[in-house]
Amino acid sequence: MFLLVKFPAARCVVVDDVVVVVSLLLCVWARFGLGCSGLMLCRSCGHEVAEDTDLRFEPSRLALSHRNDTVIAGKVVPVQLFENPQGFQFEVVTFKRADVLKHWPADSHFSWFPGHSWTVASCPRCKTHLGWAFQPGDWPRTVTREEFEASDRTFVALIVDRLLQEHFASTLLMTPKAFRS
Repeated sequence: MFLLVKFPAARCVVVDDVVVVVSLLLCVWARFGLGCSGLMLCRSCGHEVAEDTDLRFEPSRLALSHRNDTVIAGKVVPVQLFENPQGFQFEVVTFKRADVLKHWPADSHFSWFPGHSWTVASCPRCKTHLGWAFQPGDWPRTVTREEFEASDRTFVALIVDRLLQEHFASTLLMTPKAFRS
């Protein structure tokens, strides 16, 4: 396999090493998000929790800080840092919807998003705490999944450290020696 690589200085280099070619292609795919799905997985069990198409930035004036990071499929997304009353800090990304188990009833005390009530959100497979689901404060304390997902006023804040990109997870898999060339 040969690959012709053009560098900015208008020089071309022919690469004939298969390992180098594959490495270069992987670097390009990773840099530009090519071939990457935007799935976010539970770091504990691998359950598919959210998709990049469901990202929705919900700014909060109560965030300790904001930063942009490439958390999902090479896309730059806003990450907010919050602190709970016990002093634990969490970096979260907000989504319109996510496949999480919501533990009703919702509580309006200590909400990071003024005007919203919150409930704990966990992985439906392994029950790991993944974040929080937020709904308008004037809603009933318990709502159905359909009501939650149908509304434009609801969202889920997921903890960045408890998620894993599907693309990254697939690079962690080992190939048996029998299948290597």
